[in-house]
Amino acid sequence: MESSTTTPPSTPASPDRTGRDQTFILQKIQPALLGLMDGSVSTLAPIFATAGLTGKPLDAFFVGLAASVGAGISMGLAEALSDDGVVSRRGTPLLRGIITSLATILGGMLHTLPFLLPSLHTALMLAYVVVLVELIVIAYIKYHYMRSPLPQTVMQVVIGGGVVFGVGVWLGHFGAHP
Repeated sequence: MESSTTTPPSTPASPDRTGRDQTFILQKIQPALLGLMDGSVSTLAPIFATAGLTGKPLDAFFVGLAASVGAGISMGLAEALSDDGVVSRRGTPLLRGIITSLATILGGMLHTLPFLLPSLHTALMLAYVVVLVELIVIAYIKYHYMRSPLPQTVMQVVIGGGVVFGVGVWLGHFGAHP
């Protein structure tokens, strides 16, 4: 006799994820999230400090470009060299490294691009908005794929990013007006 109950299909947020979902999260989402978080947060202080110190948006752009690419290379290597993926089942090191590297560069460049604008004030205002959107997107990805509670995730990401952002702005202001 067959059971009349059926099991509902698994969704990304359901506790009974399939092995395929878990593999995708471990091998693609987690390295991308790691890169986005690092790129978004680690480049904030140098970019905003440079903008404050020099008053020149193009200087901040090139510092952001250098920080994004440098962080991308560093994070990609760190992820690729962290384990061979056999024991952790996190996938091939090369693919994880590439995903992390590209996501780090993307995370750093999104709020760097506004500094191509000639007006420092306009560049800063647009970059502030981009940073906020980046942090909210990162929090949502973490909430959606890692099943973290949304309020806790938003607080962690926004407060962490905000502290680094604040340090960059403070150092830029302090350095420009000792």
